[in-house]
Order: sequence, then structure tokens, then C-alpha cells
Amino acid sequence: MSPSAEHPAAGAPTARLQVQRVRPAYRQVADELRSQIMRGALAAGARLPAESELTGMFGVSRSTVREALRVLASQHLIDTRRGVQGGSFVAAPDPARLVEDVGGALGVLVATPRLGMADLLEARLLLEPAAARLAAQRAAPETVEALRTAASAPRDPRDPSGFVEHMDFHTTVLMATGNLMLTMMGQPVGDVLRTRLNRAAVAPERWAAVDACHAEITEHIARGEAAEAEEAMRSHLLDLRELYGRPGAWKSD
Repeated sequence: MSPSAEHPAAGAPTARLQVQRVRPAYRQVADELRSQIMRGALAAGARLPAESELTGMFGVSRSTVREALRVLASQHLIDTRRGVQGGSFVAAPDPARLVEDVGGALGVLVATPRLGMADLLEARLLLEPAAARLAAQRAAPETVEALRTAASAPRDPRDPSGFVEHMDFHTTVLMATGNLMLTMMGQPVGDVLRTRLNRAAVAPERWAAVDACHAEITEHIARGEAAEAEEAMRSHLLDLRELYGRPGAWKSD
């Protein structure tokens, strides 16, 4: 091999290997246990081996095992119980807890430059009209009854705007699709709107118009009018986006 091949000339491009740091041991333990849970090797309700057994299985310290279990508990994959009959047990999946976690994460992100309220409103505009169409296609008597109840829910005296009831209507439409994934995608957005909108800045008559829109959407769904339900929801959300875009609409951090 010539010297020039061994030592590239000055200024010549050289390959640089991007070396990634090895993941912490507790993350690797958590990943393996999570994988076993997700593929069903550890079923809901199953008791995990004791900490002393896990240290031997993975060849790590007890503190590493405890940190791995803490990660899994924070992700609602396991429950830890105290006492003689205690230990760590695989938790049954709970969509409501997952939705709550996603909503909390979105709420934090909205307070940063990386995600704005406009992003959430745009995502909602894509998701909910399609959900209204699907709800109309799948409408059942109990679904229609739930929507009518949500659309005409009495106002809470502590909140004359009826905003909570308005958001509950939108969640009910998502649930009326019968598609859990749509609910899990849309409800966290509603949760952020619920906490961040300055309802006092909106004129009361605007909320009456919102009620009328909800009633219209409900009846389209009840009659199985998929295209009309989709268009009514889209028009409704465009009106809301204009409403939410007014000065003072959002609470300051």
C-alpha cells in the first residue's frame, strides 16, 4: 500500500463514523421487558420475576432493575404493589390513561415554539370531518341518542359558555365512529383546547351558534347523511378556527 493511500492528502474528504453512545442499561432492560409484554409473552396480570431474579437474568445491578421498572410503570405497562403479595404485575391496557398522557404531552409542547395551537387546529380540521362522515355511516340508535344528549347537555352554572359540553360533543362524535384509534388521536387535542382557551373572551351569542351547529351535525349523522355530516363538521371547525384566532382567545402562560 502506498503512503498516499495510507495517509490522505491534506484537505481531502475523509469518512467520519458517527458513533452513538450505548443506551443505558436500565433502558435496555426496560426495552426487553416491554417487548415481552407487547408480544404477549408476559400477559396482563402476570407477575414479573422478583428484582433479585431480574438482576441475575439480565446481569445488572438491582438499582438498574428498579429504574427499568420505574420506566415501565410510568408508561402504564406494569403496576407495582407493596406487601407480602406485592411485586410488579403486567397492567391491562387502558386507553383512557394513554389519551390522558398524550394530552398532557401536547399541552407541554404547545407552550414551546415547536408546536402551536394552529397546528392542533389544523390536525383537528383533517380528523373530525372524516370522523363525522364515518359516524353517519355507522350510526346506531344508541349512538344517535348519545350524540343528541351531548349536543343538548345543560350548561354548568360555573361555565356559562358551556365549553366543556361543547368539547364532550366532539369527543362523542369521535367515539361514534367505533374506531378507538380516531378517539385516541382526537381527544388529546380537545383536552388541550379545553385547558388553554380563554372562554371569557368569547361572546355568549357565539356559543349559542356552536350549539346550533352541533344539533345540525347530530341530525345529519342520525339520518345517515355522511357527506352532509362531513361538510357540516368542516364548516363548524372553520368557524371555530376563526373564533380561536381572535386576540385574547388563549390563556397566557
